[in-house]
Amino acid sequence: MSAVEVSGVTRRFGAVVALDDVSLEVGHGELVGLLGPNGAGKSTLLSLVSGQRRPDTGVVRLNGHDPRDARSRTVLGLTPQETGLPATLRVREVVDFVGGHYPDPVPTAELLDQFGLVDLANRQTGSLSGGQKRRLAVALSLVGRPRVVLLDEPTTGLDVSGRTALWDAIRAYHASGGTVLLTSHYLEEVQALAERVVVIDHGTVLADDSLENILGKVGARRVQLTDAAGVRQEHLVTDSDAFVRDLVRSGAEFKDLEIRGASLEEAFGQLVDATNEGAVR
Repeated sequence: MSAVEVSGVTRRFGAVVALDDVSLEVGHGELVGLLGPNGAGKSTLLSLVSGQRRPDTGVVRLNGHDPRDARSRTVLGLTPQETGLPATLRVREVVDFVGGHYPDPVPTAELLDQFGLVDLANRQTGSLSGGQKRRLAVALSLVGRPRVVLLDEPTTGLDVSGRTALWDAIRAYHASGGTVLLTSHYLEEVQALAERVVVIDHGTVLADDSLENILGKVGARRVQLTDAAGVRQEHLVTDSDAFVRDLVRSGAEFKDLEIRGASLEEAFGQLVDATNEGAVR
């Protein structure tokens, strides 16, 4: 039994097809990054897995059960893109309230310490900054010791230090055996956290593989060099060996040659562009 199973799922909103015959399986203990441009269908997919919506066709299962059944969601933690926090409740009170819905919640003091919220414990949530609210929202997704966590753009609005702190918390949860499915607009976030990457665009899955294989599929290499005028140049090529041979044959002067593999951002861009070109043809 998988932690998450999506089989042949289609979901429409009027004339818009948000998901088109999507299938996805996430095993227990996996950390999967869901990557795609705005409107690709990422948030819609998470809403189906969390039981907030139902598919028009196809089947969604959470630990083998229908996520629309409240009993199946006791193993689930969720951080949506927007979290409505009661403005007059204090941070500690919100954690206590949400934790009270679970049989064995993480102690409030422990959770506040893990997410750097101790100094904010007595603050009303309405007075928190956007980044502080985001940290609290992610903390709430873990208070019930869930087996599966869905994180929709978890670090939006955070500065670098806040983002790093949340990355550490997500890694710690995953290291304890937890299953994570996250979406992100920050490609470096997916590259830093995910073991497996699922690329979605226009409601369809373009790629589903390990991070290493996703990067390897596009075969792009970034070549950097300094020309005779001292200008630093960058070239994205599919065959770096051929590029360098042609450069040497040309007689052009250069120095400080560096060659590396494509980043996830470059790989993602090539996958989406290649699919869009195929659709046009």
